[in-house]
Amino acid sequence: MAIKLETVPLNDWGFFHLPPRPCVIAGPCSAESEEQVMETAAGLKAVGINVFRAGIWKPRTHPGSFEGVGVPGLKWLQKVKAELGMKVCTEVASTRHVFECLKYGVDMVWLGARTTANPFLVQEIAEALRDTDLPVLVKNPVNPDLDLWIGALERLNREGIRKLGVIHRGVTASRKIQYRNDPQWEMAVEFRARYPEVPIFADPSHIAGKREYLQELSQRAMDLGLEGLMIESHCNPAEALSDAAQQLTPSALIALLESLTVRDAATADEAFNEELSRLRAQIDVIDENLVYTLASRMKVSKRIGELKKKGNVAIVQAGRWDAVLEKVASSAASYGLDTDFVKRLFNLIHEASVAEQNH
Repeated sequence: MAIKLETVPLNDWGFFHLPPRPCVIAGPCSAESEEQVMETAAGLKAVGINVFRAGIWKPRTHPGSFEGVGVPGLKWLQKVKAELGMKVCTEVASTRHVFECLKYGVDMVWLGARTTANPFLVQEIAEALRDTDLPVLVKNPVNPDLDLWIGALERLNREGIRKLGVIHRGVTASRKIQYRNDPQWEMAVEFRARYPEVPIFADPSHIAGKREYLQELSQRAMDLGLEGLMIESHCNPAEALSDAAQQLTPSALIALLESLTVRDAATADEAFNEELSRLRAQIDVIDENLVYTLASRMKVSKRIGELKKKGNVAIVQAGRWDAVLEKVASSAASYGLDTDFVKRLFNLIHEASVAEQNH
């Protein structure tokens, strides 16, 4: 059961106004120099973007990599605010980061994926943000753990943070895919189902890893009804000190945004709504049949487990399951289904079946 969050609507943050969509947060992966920050911010301001992001502290896997300029970069964000009138935001990963951001007048902060995965750290940051009016965005953790994501929001909310939103940035891929991260859009869909009042931004830059995929991922976010996009933009991406391959120039970014098709959440067209209701009724029947079929499968799986125990046979038999996956993938392809999706679905069913057989 989802715990109710006490939140302030996005339109009341003083940053964005819906409609239209998407609300956009843009800026470089990392603040590298005053000139780079100001040039990029001015370019974004010129194309109508008013919320500027820049990484000040960069959590990196290996020491010795560029880990951000630190506090001096906050002075550059101050200058963006003062001279261009933009809202500025950055990632925080410690209480010290929070205190420095408050000192320099940062307008909004976000928690990165690695921070979200650490409840102790989230709690410390939440306590440091207590009694502030700062909006806070929370990226989903690096692993596909929806409850861990939600738990971070609950911790912030318990400390009085009301201007809350999330950023969907995909998860670490468990297999070789075209993107840097596995989109796992189902996480965003499930989050929306539990917390329809909390705004969701997509981070296509970190999902893609390469700029050529940014448009299709941004369009997917709009098709799912997400409120906004956080996209990395750099005045000279080729010279970027971090994540050069996924950043866009301000002019390329506005071209991307203008290419997006943004659909209404609802319509007053009676004929359309009647047809939609009819199709949804069909879906409801199909869903009920799916649940019945799954229940029937679990009953058979349980009987197989009992038989294996009597015969002193191992529960998991890899060869058999490989054959099942190959068969369902072939069947999925013949019906025009995404074979990767079907394999993931059947692996989840298999895990539940093994658990049932172990009881």
